[in-house]
Amino acid sequence: MKSSMQNKLNALQNRLEELNDELSSEEATKDMDRYKKISKEHSDILPVVDIYQEFTRHTKDMNDAKEMLSDPEMKSFAQDEIDANKAKIIMLEEQLQTLLLPKDPNDEKNIFLEIRAGAGGDESALFAGDIFRMYSRYAERMRWQLEVISSNESEVGGFKEIIAKVIGQGAYSKLKFESGGHRVQRVPDTETQGRIHTSACTVAVLAEADEISDVDINPADIRIDTYRASGAGGQHINKTDSAVRITHAPTGIVVECQDDRSQHRNKAQAMSILAARIKDAQINDQQSKIATERKSLIGSGDRSERIRTYNFPQGRITDHRINLTLYKIDFVMDGDLTELIDNLTSEHQADLLAQLDED
Repeated sequence: MKSSMQNKLNALQNRLEELNDELSSEEATKDMDRYKKISKEHSDILPVVDIYQEFTRHTKDMNDAKEMLSDPEMKSFAQDEIDANKAKIIMLEEQLQTLLLPKDPNDEKNIFLEIRAGAGGDESALFAGDIFRMYSRYAERMRWQLEVISSNESEVGGFKEIIAKVIGQGAYSKLKFESGGHRVQRVPDTETQGRIHTSACTVAVLAEADEISDVDINPADIRIDTYRASGAGGQHINKTDSAVRITHAPTGIVVECQDDRSQHRNKAQAMSILAARIKDAQINDQQSKIATERKSLIGSGDRSERIRTYNFPQGRITDHRINLTLYKIDFVMDGDLTELIDNLTSEHQADLLAQLDED
C-alpha cells in the first residue's frame, strides 16, 4: 500500500476515535444540527475504517506466517497462510482505493429528469416516450417515486418534452451518466416499406438543489408570467391562469410548469427546476474547465453528445463512451439498466483511480 493512502487511512482512524468520543459525550445532543452532522460523518467513515482494520489484521497475520517459514515443520502451513492472507489483502486494498475516491456531493440527491425529442419528427417523440418509460420502470425497480412536473405530448403519442422529478436515495448517483444524446434505429410503425429510420432525443439529469437559497437567484433577474394552462386537466385548469413561466435573464433559462391546478405549486416547482438548471450550468462550467486538462472516460456530459444507440432490428444497445454493447434491448427498454449503470460507474471509478495515481 502506498504511504499516501496509508496516511489517509490512519487519519480517518484517528478521526473516528474523535467522533466516537464526541458522540458518547453528554453534550452531544445539545446542538442537534451538529449532532446530525457528526453522526453523518461517523457513518461515512466507519465502513472505511472497518475494512482498514481488517486489512491491518491480515497484514499482521501474513507477516507472522513469514516468520514461520524458517521452521521446516511449519513451512507448508506458513506458506498456505501467506497465500491466503495475500489474496485477502489485495482484495481489501482494492476496496479501500474505491472507498477513498472523491465523493460526488450530489450522489444521494433527488433529480429532475428532462427528456426532449430531437431530430426525427414524430418518431423522435415516440422514442422520447419510450425512453421516459424506460426510466420510469427503472425507478419502480429501485422503489423510487417519480412525479411528472410538466409534459408536452406529441399528436401521435410520446412526448416533445417531459420533465419529471425522481425522488429516491442515490437517484443522482445511478442516473448522472444518462445525460446526453440518445439515438434510435428502428422501423417506425408508420413505415410501410420496412425502412429503418434514425431519430434521437436528449436526456438531462439535474441534481435537485438542497434549497433554492443554495443557488444565488436575484429576484430582479427573473420574470414570472402566468397564463392559462392547455391540455388535459379538466375544466378548472383551463379557466384560471394557473400555469407559470419563469425566465432567468442572466442565463436565458426558461422554465414552464402547468401540470398542477395550483398556481402557487406550479411556481414552487418551476423555481426548483430553475435552481437545479442554474446549479447544473455552474457544475458544467466547472467540469468544462477541468476537461481542458483531462477528459473523463464517461464523456463531457454535453447534452448534444451522442452517448448511446438503441438498434432495434439487431436487438442491441451500444454505449459509445465505454464501447459497451449489450444484446438485451427488450430488457433495457423495460427498465433493466443495472448492467449499463454498473459498467459506467466502474469506468468512472477506474478513471478516478488513474487520476489519483497520476497525482
